[in-house]
Amino acid sequence: MPRTVRCALIQASNELDTDRPLEQIRKAMIDKHMKLIEQAARKKTQILCLQELFYGPYFCAEQNARWYELTERVPGGPTTRLMQRVAAKHHMAIVVPVYEEQMPGVYFNTAAVIDADGKYLGKYRKHHIPHCHPGFWEKFYFTPGDLGYPVFETKYARVGVYICYDRHFPEGARILGLNGAEIVFNPSATVAGLSEYLWELEQPAHAVANGYFVGAINRVGTEKPWSIGEFYGKSYFCNPRGKIIAQASRDKDEVVVADLDLDMIAEVRKVWQFFRDRRPETYGPITTQSVASAAAD
Repeated sequence: MPRTVRCALIQASNELDTDRPLEQIRKAMIDKHMKLIEQAARKKTQILCLQELFYGPYFCAEQNARWYELTERVPGGPTTRLMQRVAAKHHMAIVVPVYEEQMPGVYFNTAAVIDADGKYLGKYRKHHIPHCHPGFWEKFYFTPGDLGYPVFETKYARVGVYICYDRHFPEGARILGLNGAEIVFNPSATVAGLSEYLWELEQPAHAVANGYFVGAINRVGTEKPWSIGEFYGKSYFCNPRGKIIAQASRDKDEVVVADLDLDMIAEVRKVWQFFRDRRPETYGPITTQSVASAAAD
């Protein structure tokens, strides 16, 4: 019997001006997403992923300690608890990106994974933290992830998570495949420019190299007063052959839905034996911070 899973991605613009009280900003974005989640549920979605830092703007466009107040505990925080109820109501597994406080002063860019019965399965913490280009000051806000590259056994499929800037690093994408991921979700916030060319290049390449499906999410709109660029949407699913099979527009709130045939994973891996033909004993240099220096020594 075919294993087909209906999955969805939600891309959305920020709802309120960024100078409004943080609780108003959070509430407005959660209210918006609740409507979009209902839309996904009406389409009989089984696994849903929200965008990076979904309950606010992409505040890393500035360095301001005010935004630390958006942190919450995972699990146990209000957003995770809310989404557990939503997941159970709709029998839908949900990947929920939040700004996590581990303890005062230690914060992570995190995604909680909730199963279709509302059970909290665990979390992924973003590993690769950029501090580059005007407007991407993430090291001011996030500690690098320390929980490895877990894969979560949901009711419908084995799910892995990679967050935004992580997508530029093939090492973690490979580990997710080796850990058994069938679908890897990448909630993101990226603007037009150099990244738009890479948006439809890197993640289909990860899907091919590792023989799994990828769901890539990007927000939409321009967030003032920062105006670091246009968040260009274009959220999509691609299959293990690297083909984009469903994609959103670049400029509006949208729910992207696709049926993923998980049997394709085995079909593709029977042809492309990348895991069989790996040579891990030769890969030592990639675990050295400075490869050139290690070679010279």
